[in-house]
Amino acid sequence: MFVITADQIGSRNDHDRAREMIAQLVAQSPEAFGLPPDQTAGDEIQLLLSAARPTLDAILALHRSGHWSVGLGVGTVRAPLPASTRQATGGAFIAARDAVLRAKRTEAHFALEVDPTHADSPGIEALFTMILLLRQRRTRQGWQAGDLFERGLAQIDIAAELKITTGAVSQRLKAAQYRVEQAARPALVRLLEQLDHRPTETDNSA
Repeated sequence: MFVITADQIGSRNDHDRAREMIAQLVAQSPEAFGLPPDQTAGDEIQLLLSAARPTLDAILALHRSGHWSVGLGVGTVRAPLPASTRQATGGAFIAARDAVLRAKRTEAHFALEVDPTHADSPGIEALFTMILLLRQRRTRQGWQAGDLFERGLAQIDIAAELKITTGAVSQRLKAAQYRVEQAARPALVRLLEQLDHRPTETDNSA
């Protein structure tokens, strides 16, 4: 299982963004969550997911907003699941807590931790960091072209939408390194799937 704990950056000098971020994530992947996403310690949100691809999508969305330090924990979750994410426990939750504390000190505001029951793979965090820093340096114009490109529009259609030439579209996509990111995403999904290869804990007290 995958647990994301995200802590709002600079929350003392900003409004509470948890509710709007949770709404965005649910709209993006309504069936992805094992339990409804929760706002936990005031300026934190917590997500429980069972699949790698929506986990990656959630991390990318949180990071793109620029308002969150993101910790990803991979590991066991105690079953049966409770009614809410904030009540759930297990190694993945502990790992996510450790990860978000470390994420606050990183340039990409991201860290990954794996609970002891799962095989670790240190290279995954480095690959995540590379992609997140690449996205972090993307310009507004690069995002505009890239978002249309990800929707499946041809470059000629992107040019018409943005009222620029196809050459300018090509330059924006190249500068934004969209094809590099697209090539890396399937690899990240596969690596996350390899980490998440152990069954959940059973609650022996039940």
